[in-house]
Order: sequence, then structure tokens, then C-alpha cells
Amino acid sequence: MFAQQGASQVEPLGLLGIAGAGHMSYKYACLCHKSRVLSSSFALLSITHLPLKLEVILCVQAVISPLLANVYLHYVFDLWAENWRKKVARGDMILVRYADDLVVGFQHRAEAERFLREFQERLAKFGLEIHPEKTRLIEFGRFAQANRKQRGEGKPETFAFLGFTHYCGTNSKGYFVVWRRTVAKRMRAKLQAIKQGLRRKMHEPVGVVGEWLKRVVEGYYRYYAVPGNIVVLGRFRERLCKLWRTVLRRRSQRRRPGWDRLRPIFERWIPRPCILHPYPSVRFDAIHPR
Repeated sequence: MFAQQGASQVEPLGLLGIAGAGHMSYKYACLCHKSRVLSSSFALLSITHLPLKLEVILCVQAVISPLLANVYLHYVFDLWAENWRKKVARGDMILVRYADDLVVGFQHRAEAERFLREFQERLAKFGLEIHPEKTRLIEFGRFAQANRKQRGEGKPETFAFLGFTHYCGTNSKGYFVVWRRTVAKRMRAKLQAIKQGLRRKMHEPVGVVGEWLKRVVEGYYRYYAVPGNIVVLGRFRERLCKLWRTVLRRRSQRRRPGWDRLRPIFERWIPRPCILHPYPSVRFDAIHPR
């Protein structure tokens, strides 16, 4: 890509084959090299070509944003954290990262505090910083509830990650389990999107709308149908049925069908939730080599 003096607007990202991109990209020519990511939705690439050093900034709302974050953070975080695990950590340490969202678990609180300090120093070397409002150091795990109870504190804190709220709990046999439920804000947003789609399809045949809803709901279940989340998914289906009922009753002002007539339609087109993912005993049956 050739740069011009100053900032110049280039092709919209949508024209470059990047689906869902709603912003424009800009290109700059500068004499000093900069390496920084503006925020989680911004990605920066730097290209060096003597005698000029070029900087390309992409502001996107598409699938390329996680891709660029993976490329950038592989060196900034992944390799460094794995080395920190082998050389510094004395207790168990768990690393989970998706794009620029990550969760790190420690056995000892002192190691968690040290990792946070050194991680901030690591990011500062690349002109990056963690989000102060989204970064927390919490007590979470098998012994968190008992320890907090001895100190006279409440239940362990929860945290949201990848669309799920994670919280400490026990199974039917009394063993500790990390349960997950859909983040309430995510479910409301999904129902609002379905509501708008139902209004657009208000006067289409019931079978056509039903086939569309079935595909949407099955796709939703494939992600959120994890153990411990069945009650929330049942609530999601119940609210979806009410939304579709409201639309069907507004199709005609003469005759508004009741629940007795609509319930068979819902049973046919809106599947009931069921667990589609492995239980924790199977999901965590792998041990990371140290």
C-alpha cells in the first residue's frame, strides 16, 4: 500500500471483502514509528520500508478485529505468559484467551498480584494498557466460598467471559463446579434482534417465519446450551414465544388466536433447549503439560 502525505481516506473495508465492516480505513505517512493499539475495537499494523516508515490504522467492526488481536497478542501475551508460567509460577496457573479478552487463574494470591503488575509493565513496553474497569482480581474457585465464609464475607464474585457469567457452585453430589449462564445483556440483545425480525416478517406465512425462527434458535442453543444454563435457555424460549404471540395476534384485528391455538405452532417450530456440550468432568479431563 502506498502512503500519501497526511491522512487520506481509502476504500471502505466492506469493498475489500471484509463482511460487516462499517468504518473506513485511513493510511498515514510519518517519520517516527509508533506501535500501539487504540482500543479493543482498533487494530494497528506497522510497515517499515526505508527511508519512510508507514503506519496503517484499521478501525473495524468485523471478524478481522479478533484476527488482528490474535496476531498481535501472540507475542505480547501468549509467549510471554507461557514463559512466566514455567519460570515464575509455583502453583497451578490457567490461561484462557480469546482475541483481546482473557482470564488467568492462579492457585496463590501473591502470584496473581505479581502477574498483574508485570503484565501491566509488559503492555506498557508496546504502548498498550489493560482496561481499568474490566480488569479485576477476584477470589474464585474450589475453596473461595469456604474462605470467604470464614472471613464473614458474602458469596464469591462472578465474572463475565465470552457471553457467559461464571460463578461458583456445586453439582447434585456436592462437588465444586464452575457453572455458566448466559449474560443477561446478551440475551436481551438477542431477543430484541429477533423482535425486529418478527416485525419485518409479520405478514409472511407462519411456516416461513417458523422455519426462520427454528434456525435462529438452534444456532443460539449450539453456543449457549452448556451444563447449568438450561433454566436460562428455557426462559429465553418462553420470552421468544411471547414475542411471536404478540406478532401473530396483531396480524388481524378481527380474530386474535389464543394460547390453545398458538401452543402447537410454538411446539412445532421453536425447539425446547437441551444440553449440547460436555459436562465439566469431560470438558476438563485434560492437563496442560508444565
